[in-house]
Amino acid sequence: MKNMQCCVAALSLVMSASAFAQDYPSKLVKIVVPFGAGGIADLTVRTVAQKMSESMKQPIIVENRPGAGGIVAADAVAKASADGYTLLLISNGTAVSAGLFKKLPYDTLKDFTPISTLGFFDLAMIVNKKLPVKNAADLIAYARKNPGKLNIGTINRGSTQNLAAELFVSMAGIDALIVPYKGTPEVITAVTTGELDAAVEILGPTLPQIRAGNLNVIGVTSAKRFSGLPDVPTVGESGLPNYQAASWNGLAAPAGTPKAVIDRLNKEINTAVSNPDIRKRLLELGVVAQGGTPDAAKNLLASDIAKWGGVIEKAKIEKQ
Repeated sequence: MKNMQCCVAALSLVMSASAFAQDYPSKLVKIVVPFGAGGIADLTVRTVAQKMSESMKQPIIVENRPGAGGIVAADAVAKASADGYTLLLISNGTAVSAGLFKKLPYDTLKDFTPISTLGFFDLAMIVNKKLPVKNAADLIAYARKNPGKLNIGTINRGSTQNLAAELFVSMAGIDALIVPYKGTPEVITAVTTGELDAAVEILGPTLPQIRAGNLNVIGVTSAKRFSGLPDVPTVGESGLPNYQAASWNGLAAPAGTPKAVIDRLNKEINTAVSNPDIRKRLLELGVVAQGGTPDAAKNLLASDIAKWGGVIEKAKIEKQ
């Protein structure tokens, strides 16, 4: 009798979850973004969310909650109802924070259910036009001939750009100074004027200066070439095999969100990022649209936590 009651209760829960999923979404969906408005991540999620909203026939709003390395936004979503109506924009920055902070108010892997990636965007290795290098191999050779003289700019310590530069210096075995700047505009200006020899920066914001001929781009940091600049090699193929430091965005829900809801959202995301107009718009931002399965997103997050945690330790970046 007791076993039968348990079976009935379990069946009731399954039917209840199924009914909930069939009705989902029945109201506004909110995506919390741990970055300010107008950046690559923000524009990416807004572009995809608009298409999802049209398909799901419910409004999707984006709430920007920057601060504390993404902790403010992530903590809010971790504590939200696990019903699919509050989602979080996750990224490689989410993984970095797991290794950069001594303690987080949530468990990055246990308190969220990744849904899918939205897209990947390259970092670019840019150099001052007067620097006599054409690719990553040249830059490494230059650094070895001039130990301690090469300076590479990035934004703040612990950022993806900064860790990508640290990874490059470590793997290349060169003596170079990594210089943190306040923001991307300052980094680009410093390379353009020659204050910096080189920099590692998100490709999108550098494209106007590259196309205007004010900067030289000697490589992209992902595993594949960026289709918008097909003649620019990857750092891996042009001097440092196995080097990779791509940036990405995705969506996650609070842990415990019904699987049927996760599956519905995953389907909507993949449909949106497969749309030719969406792909074109994202490519203009320097983003290669790419969805995937929830498991793939979870594995990517976990592997990046391990990867960047190791870089942080090796670079002796003080935890906050």
